[in-house]
Amino acid sequence: MKILIIEDEKLLADSIKVLLERKGFQVECAYDGKTGEEYAELGIYDLLVLDVMMPELNGYQVAQQVRAKRCSTPILMLTARSDLEDRIAGLNAGADYYLTKPFDTRELLACINALLRRQGGQVDELRYGNTALDLSTCILSCGEKSIPKKCFWCASGGLNPTPRKTMWRSMWAFCGKNCKASGPTCASWPSAGKVITWRWTPHAEKAAA
Repeated sequence: MKILIIEDEKLLADSIKVLLERKGFQVECAYDGKTGEEYAELGIYDLLVLDVMMPELNGYQVAQQVRAKRCSTPILMLTARSDLEDRIAGLNAGADYYLTKPFDTRELLACINALLRRQGGQVDELRYGNTALDLSTCILSCGEKSIPKKCFWCASGGLNPTPRKTMWRSMWAFCGKNCKASGPTCASWPSAGKVITWRWTPHAEKAAA
C-alpha cells in the first residue's frame, strides 16, 4: 500500500513516514499544498494524509481539487484545527476522516488501517486458465511466456500510454496463441481508488482495427 503525506511541518511528516514504513507501507511526502495536490492527482496512492494549514494551498483546497478531478483516494485530514466547524469543513471538502493534533500514533494507525480496509482486500495476482497477471509487476504470463508490461501501463493510466490498437494487437498475438482459456477473458481490480479492467476476446484484433 502506498501513502502520500502532505504536511508542511517537515519533522512531523518525516516522523510519520518512518512510523508507517516500519509498518510495511510505502510512503512519500510533499511539504506544501500545491506539490501535494499534483502528487495526489497522479492517482497512484492508496491513501492521502493531509494537513490543513499549509503554504500554496491549504488542506481544504487540496481535498476539493483532488475530488473535483474524480480522484476517490481516501483522505485522512490531520490537523491542529479541532473546532466543530473546522471538522465539518474538512469532511465537506472531501476528507474521509478528520484526526486532530496532538494524536496518539496508535489511533493514527487504526484510522489508516480502517480507511484502507474500505478499499477492499489486496489482490496480488489474477488468474484465468493458464493466464496470470501479477499486479505487483504488471506482467502477464501464459504458461512459460510473458507479455511486455507496457501494455498494462497503458491500462493503468500511464503518462506515456501505448496506443489502444497496438496494445490489443500485442495482447491478442500473445494470448491468442498461448492461453488455453476458452471464450472471452475479463478481469477487474481496484487500484488507487479506481477500477482497472483488462479484457480480450477472439474478436479483439478486429475490434482494434
